[in-house]
Amino acid sequence: MSENNKLKYQVNSSEDSNSVLPNILSLDKEEDIEKAEFEGFLRSERIMIETLSRETLFNNKYIKSVHYYALYHLYSFAGNYRTVNMSKDGFFFPPARYIPESMNNFEKNILNNLPDSYQNQNDLIRDIALIHSELLFIHPFREGNGRTARIIANMMSYKAGYNRLKFEEITKKNKFDKYVLAVQKAGIKKYNYMTEIIEEIF
Repeated sequence: MSENNKLKYQVNSSEDSNSVLPNILSLDKEEDIEKAEFEGFLRSERIMIETLSRETLFNNKYIKSVHYYALYHLYSFAGNYRTVNMSKDGFFFPPARYIPESMNNFEKNILNNLPDSYQNQNDLIRDIALIHSELLFIHPFREGNGRTARIIANMMSYKAGYNRLKFEEITKKNKFDKYVLAVQKAGIKKYNYMTEIIEEIF
């Protein structure tokens, strides 16, 4: 099995988890899908940067907007929570039926408590790690969760007056396994794993 296939989602539906997802553009080649997704997330990040202000609120509406702007040209589920259960490499994400409740709790208990500004870098890193790990653990979307979460992390950094995070270093420095573990640890509210990663790529 190739490394690419090992990272495929497994889903509890008639979809073949190793095939191209049904899409609006009727693309049937993986490289074409990857290009369309890549261009979509570039567009989404550009829109988020152009509209970012001191008043920007990182709430569920914002998260859905990031996802929608990235994938509306490609998937009918853009901006909507997933309706299928998913796993990856033997790790099961929360069941789809709990996603709306999980996201509402995420917004109420975490997103709504974010400060308007940060007095120091450490507090910002802590909150980026918290948001990033929780969002990836919930995995609210059918596709594009990681890229959506990375855009939000970058916007949090930009809003506080800092640069984008160097997420590419996670792969370059062989930190991906540690990154996956950090996401899983969010399930038991241990965020120090992700905090260490965010510190390294900040």
